[in-house]
Amino acid sequence: MSFPLLTATAALPAIGAIATAAVPAARRTAAKWLALLVSLATLVLAGIVFARFEPGGDRYQLTESHAWIKDFGVRYELGVDGIGVALLALTALLIPFVILAGWHDADPLETNSSRWRPTQGFFALILMVEAMVILSFVATDVFLFYILFEAMLIPMYFLIGGFGDRAHSGSDENAAAQRSYAAVKFLLYNLVGGLIMLAAVIGLYVVAGSFSLSEIAEARANGSLDMATSTERWLFLGFFFAFAVKAPLWPLHTWLPNAMGEATTPVAVLITAVVDKVGTFAMLRFCLQLFPEASKWATPVILVLALVSIVYGALLAVGQRDIKRLIAYASISHFGFIVLGIFAMTSQGQSGATLYMVNHGISTAALMLVAGFLITRRGSRLIADYGGVQKVAPVLAGTFLIGGLATLSLPGLAPFVSEFLVLVGAFSAYPVAGIIATVGIVLAALYVLVLYQRTMTGPVREGIGGMPDLKVRELAVAVPLIALLIFLGVFPKPLTDVVNPAVQHTMQDVQKKDPQPEVEAAK
Repeated sequence: MSFPLLTATAALPAIGAIATAAVPAARRTAAKWLALLVSLATLVLAGIVFARFEPGGDRYQLTESHAWIKDFGVRYELGVDGIGVALLALTALLIPFVILAGWHDADPLETNSSRWRPTQGFFALILMVEAMVILSFVATDVFLFYILFEAMLIPMYFLIGGFGDRAHSGSDENAAAQRSYAAVKFLLYNLVGGLIMLAAVIGLYVVAGSFSLSEIAEARANGSLDMATSTERWLFLGFFFAFAVKAPLWPLHTWLPNAMGEATTPVAVLITAVVDKVGTFAMLRFCLQLFPEASKWATPVILVLALVSIVYGALLAVGQRDIKRLIAYASISHFGFIVLGIFAMTSQGQSGATLYMVNHGISTAALMLVAGFLITRRGSRLIADYGGVQKVAPVLAGTFLIGGLATLSLPGLAPFVSEFLVLVGAFSAYPVAGIIATVGIVLAALYVLVLYQRTMTGPVREGIGGMPDLKVRELAVAVPLIALLIFLGVFPKPLTDVVNPAVQHTMQDVQKKDPQPEVEAAK
């Protein structure tokens, strides 16, 4: 039996979370270093997984399968495809930066000892989320995936509600109430989606007699599984609803701005750059693979929802006065692009959507974390409280600008490649949808450039004059992310080589082919 590499990659941060939580209360610094070292070791394992994955090989590789709950046919079954391995690598890559950026976010507040923050718990919860997200990207048993899909809500609830943003305007009591509201709203929305998905998971087992993706695919291929059209559509809706909440897709998005606004900046990155990717990933892996006919049936409505998300999220981002909420609404717009690419049902669109998940994670992490460094210095999230930052902190302003330009998909930076592919895929299959989606590009340029102009340029506002520039720890967070945005912007081949074969498998699942260009034959 070969070494269970996928299990080890997920188990390491889980074990690290337990070890970090067990560090004595007086050894906060030791807990931080332990969490960082565990996240770096996990990144090494994820790198080995990425290196061992063969793009031209089997659809699911590094597979593991063990009986778990025999009476119900539930198995501990893992396997990674090109889409899963790209998102696994993204997750392992971002967590060390999240930990570094949040190095002091859970330290005790010296001004009020009664508000002591459990530092060890903060970093342990981050590692636990990492373990669950990694395992969800490699789970090929539907019931196992469902357990992870729901379980990750618990540590996220405590991260949002227990460790709020210190830059909150207003009284401590008001800040605590806002955090509690955001955490409960996050939990309730996702729990409702999860409960609907549970009903669909049970229905799938009744119809297919298995939770295993490979067994269900084999049954479809040999004709032993034939779902009634109405049954497949109802099951699809149950799965898709849960994933649309997690994504989040309009109109199920309203929990995200609250959660990102009230959470610490690193936790906000964890939400939108890591956890939310589980929703869009699951649309590719489960909705399209398990319910191909229903996916095609629902495509027109889903494309409309995606387009509304693109334009609505961007418009709300333009009007925001809060930096973190602006980035949250921008993410809603970006998730609309991802869903558009998935359900355009073209290879360019789905390749672009997968690359968009990765590139959005990196670009949002870069922009949000640098914004967090800015907010920590000023103690305010309001755009109106800034101005002239580039004159006193040019490195901070420069990294903020590059993160913003990546967010608006400037050519030469990684998100441009993915957004271009999504639009090409959408135009080739649904020209009107492609045209409407371009409105989001124009609005993105507006909200990013206006944000930079109002915060970084102009005269130096009161309270900005003594602002320090980025320090060594902060540079260690920002510089690698920016370097990666540039590298993948000019050389996306390492990702496309891995993703494209997996997308072809998905296209075969839904029995779709790319539209052929209509060209007149030469006379």
